[in-house]
Amino acid sequence: MDGTAQRVETRVDPVMLSVLWNGLVGIAEEMGSTLRRTAFSEAVRDGDDFSTAVFDSKGRLLAQGNFTPGHLGSMPYIMQHVMKYFPEATLEPGDTIFGNDSAIGSGHYPDCFMVTPVFEGGSIAGYTVNIAHHTDVGGAVPGSQAIHGITEAFQEGIRILPVKLVRKGEFDSDLLRMIVANVRMVDKVSGDIRAQRNANYVGAQRFLKLINDVGRELFEAGTEQILSVSETRMRDLIREIPDGVYSFDDHMDDCGPNTDPIRVAVDITIKGDEVTLDFSRSSDQVAAGMNCYLNYTRAYAMFAIKVFADALLPQNDGVIRPVHIVSRPGCFFNATYPAPSGGRAVNQVRIFDAINGALAKVLPQKAMGALSHWTNVNIGGVDDRTGRNFVFYDVIFAGYGGRSNKDGIEAMAPIMNCPNIPVEVHESQNPILVRRLELVPDSGGAGKYRGGCGVRKDIELRTGHAKLVVLGDRHRFEPYGVFGGSPGMRAQTVLNPGNAEEQLSSKEIRTIKRGDVISFRLAGAGGYGSPAGRDARQIEEDLLEGYITESHASKVYGYERNTAR
Repeated sequence: MDGTAQRVETRVDPVMLSVLWNGLVGIAEEMGSTLRRTAFSEAVRDGDDFSTAVFDSKGRLLAQGNFTPGHLGSMPYIMQHVMKYFPEATLEPGDTIFGNDSAIGSGHYPDCFMVTPVFEGGSIAGYTVNIAHHTDVGGAVPGSQAIHGITEAFQEGIRILPVKLVRKGEFDSDLLRMIVANVRMVDKVSGDIRAQRNANYVGAQRFLKLINDVGRELFEAGTEQILSVSETRMRDLIREIPDGVYSFDDHMDDCGPNTDPIRVAVDITIKGDEVTLDFSRSSDQVAAGMNCYLNYTRAYAMFAIKVFADALLPQNDGVIRPVHIVSRPGCFFNATYPAPSGGRAVNQVRIFDAINGALAKVLPQKAMGALSHWTNVNIGGVDDRTGRNFVFYDVIFAGYGGRSNKDGIEAMAPIMNCPNIPVEVHESQNPILVRRLELVPDSGGAGKYRGGCGVRKDIELRTGHAKLVVLGDRHRFEPYGVFGGSPGMRAQTVLNPGNAEEQLSSKEIRTIKRGDVISFRLAGAGGYGSPAGRDARQIEEDLLEGYITESHASKVYGYERNTAR
């Protein structure tokens, strides 16, 4: 080691590492705030369906914003491909790369990524990156997330391999015109693309300032040390888990009406300080728009392993190194092009649930009952009031599973980390009326610690007709309980409840008309531990809050209210 390198390493003390680390996280968070505040669509502006991150000059993840795992976990692989398409010699200050290919991105076309190189002293010092879910990118149905009836990726919308969309700070007008010509929601898509550019620009300025403040040599030595320490910590945590192979099997309902269940199987091998998650025993890829390309499988599997190791450990390149996610080519979780994948988000909860089920066998204190399965709704058509296209995009969240020391919570995003989009926003932007939004009593799995309740949301269409696209699950296979806990109640999707009602599939595509009401009733989450061990005071509180009814308390817990008190 020469003298210069020795002096740099000596200067990277704990205080400086803290300055660097917090600076990097702050950059990623500010990028997210910029994207949210300048976005046009409800999905990005209100639903936080986006993510931001900072990478070093080698394309290694340094820090990320606190956003959705499916995007963040796929970003390191996006960077690998972008750097192959655009070596440093082909880039100039102000350039930005844009794309949405499912296999090299986050798994479906609506997620569009932007990568901006940060130049310092004539060379690339790092990259700012973001991914945003766009309301529509064309294809067979509004929202571009159809499952049933889609047999190949060519039906799913515009596919964009990495292109230089921004050159020296200015959009390539020809490329931008080509993109928006293929989408239904031109204003929202073009507005969100500009918001993505804004986020990366702000991130790049902050990144450059941090480097200039500490000096590039110290910056690079410090980030190298951050990655090394993170890797060491992750390896230490994995080493604490007993060696062995831990497996779990579950099933998705189907890939559309009258189709077979899809097997979700994982084998987790812990060996020393490394872990391998293999999904190869799962079903083959299907002729429907819900397959997982490997990047998406990697993203949520990595998230789950990090949760079981240490949920608060920073996710960066160092943390990723000891974790290997694999699956055979052509498997449902390693689909090969042109497998359709527009509705692949429907799998994210099940990836986590499968890993949770496997690791419950060895880490029971960190496991939980299965999550309720969220529902992603898209309704699109023409708004009679304006004569313009609309795409109603909603994500409905329900309960968490019971845990080793507390009940599951209600109406929180399971692992996706997105907020519920306000009813008022939906109704002001789309020709719909939310008729009902409430918890479903008795739906959470019973246990010593109860699973969170399901959620019911009834939506009425208030335009002539529209296309309904439902992405849900757990209509056939209820969320499992653990260690004697009961499963949660199964989900339902009902068209026109109480009025010649019709049960719909969890992955339905249907033309609906004015006045139709779609009732989404999400599953309850699984319980933890035997119901016999539940404290009477908790049962009383559940009754008071309306989580359970008296008949349920009597039947499941053997509890009778003492009316004399």
